[in-house]
Amino acid sequence: MADPRRRVPRTDTLLAAPELRPAVDRLGRAAVKSVVRAAQERVRQGEIAPDEALAEALRTLPETVSRLRAVINATGVIVHTNLGRAPLGPAAVDSVVAAAGCTDVEFDLASGTRARRGRGVREALLAAVPEAGDVHVVNNNAAALALAALTLARGREIVISRGELVAIGDGFRLPELIESTGARLREVGTTNRTTPEDYASAIGPETAFVLKVHPSNFVVTGFVRSVGVAALSALDAPVVVDVGSGLLRPAPVLPGEPDVQSALRCGAALVTASGDKLLGGPQAGLIFGDATLVQQLARNPLARALRTDKLTLAALEATLRGPHPPVVQALRADPAELRARAHRMADRLPGADARVVDSSARVGGGGAPEVTLPSVALSLPASYAAPLRTGTPPVVGRVTDGRCLLDLRTIDPLQDQRVVDAVRAAS
Repeated sequence: MADPRRRVPRTDTLLAAPELRPAVDRLGRAAVKSVVRAAQERVRQGEIAPDEALAEALRTLPETVSRLRAVINATGVIVHTNLGRAPLGPAAVDSVVAAAGCTDVEFDLASGTRARRGRGVREALLAAVPEAGDVHVVNNNAAALALAALTLARGREIVISRGELVAIGDGFRLPELIESTGARLREVGTTNRTTPEDYASAIGPETAFVLKVHPSNFVVTGFVRSVGVAALSALDAPVVVDVGSGLLRPAPVLPGEPDVQSALRCGAALVTASGDKLLGGPQAGLIFGDATLVQQLARNPLARALRTDKLTLAALEATLRGPHPPVVQALRADPAELRARAHRMADRLPGADARVVDSSARVGGGGAPEVTLPSVALSLPASYAAPLRTGTPPVVGRVTDGRCLLDLRTIDPLQDQRVVDAVRAAS
């Protein structure tokens, strides 16, 4: 019997196929070659016929060279950390593409001279929060807080409630972050109760500022007490507030979530926040507040190491100036419309055990942990979860009580048909 390996199409023959030439130009020869070899291996294993190798290679070509894959978030968690947190809106994506080449990021086209970096973002942030004397942008909120501690409190004390010594994700703890800057933490109060007198008795000549941190990823209930920004601002020390989640102004759908505008109105000297999460933009750290203090932080040599690139600046400005990004749209989604969409999707799946059920969505990303949002899901047998997750495009739902739920609140309406097609392919 002839060696079956002789029936495997040659690598150079497949790579030379006219159908693959555009992919070679777009993805590079090495990336296409790896796809071809995977198709050849399927032939060797007898999974496909030799004359199907080219079609298999074409079918499995990646969209990009990067190993990151676009995913449809059907989990019901709006800001899903493992799925990249906030998805950028079309305006931000278009701005990133426009900024990907040469751009006037530090150049004034009118005068032909150097210009201030990030001036467009600065103007947009000041327009969004006019209470701020100035703003500065770094690469994430942890960096914003670290820059404030390093600039204002190195070798001095930061007064903070014990109830706000939080872990900020992936094993990083706030005390370790602050102490790495050379500042000392002066803990006051207890885990569940801190009073204005606790802060007042700790403030002294060594105090650089009082730090107020929103414990965004957990809630303590019962016999608890904390001190608000207004009361802290009446004490004899500047107040730095970390609101965390990126909410710039009060949001009716999240009444308990702190925001930058309110903190500044209550007397905070500086407020730090995230550019992604509830703001719905790219990962960034935003610093608002007293102009003198903000400029002092911006002049710190470390600010250069923490600065954002042109793509982040473009996406952030577009998020601020453009239409509501997907995160805001998801937060404001009408459950009645979600139900109508789910029924339309189920009607396109007559052969599947697809049901329309009530669901509960969450904010995610360490924001508003106590808030649940009424939602609607497409319910499928649990056996759909894995093929949906590994399909093209990957659709990530959640398995509850033996059913795979695809929550409509976190699915972009423009992706509904792609989800239907993915369910059909997984059947």
